[in-house]
Amino acid sequence: MQAVPSEASRVETTHMVQPPDTNHHGSAFGGMIMQWMDIAAAISATRHCREPVVTVAVDDLHFARSIRLGDVVVIHAQVNHTGKTSMEVGVRVERENQKTREREHCLTGYFTFVAVDSDNRPIPVPPLETQNDEDQRRFQDAERRRCERLDRFSSRKKC
Repeated sequence: MQAVPSEASRVETTHMVQPPDTNHHGSAFGGMIMQWMDIAAAISATRHCREPVVTVAVDDLHFARSIRLGDVVVIHAQVNHTGKTSMEVGVRVERENQKTREREHCLTGYFTFVAVDSDNRPIPVPPLETQNDEDQRRFQDAERRRCERLDRFSSRKKC
């Protein structure tokens, strides 16, 4: 299977936080932000493997800054790592000031997807071709997270 360049999976989406997306404090529901992240990550994973994908894990979500009513939310997603049937997609969320267009980082999360066939059975995904030092760093960091994830959910150490 031919490797796919990391840039092929890059996704950027934007949303404006509307009243139905917020709680009584005027900040965005975390679940709504996670939904937007999951959708961007699924698009990224699908761009990489060109097959249907399902979310199997979400790691390390920490809201460093609140996202408020009226904020423009910018979501970046890219495949960081591939295994035999799985892919880790890194997702970065920023809020954008509509007047200055300055962006602030709000949170980052890591979504694991598996490519599936028509019977929802896992199928192989192409390897990832990193293209620069930043992609290589992301790949190595994702390998570490994968080992930690496997160790957490298995009675035997995998790494």
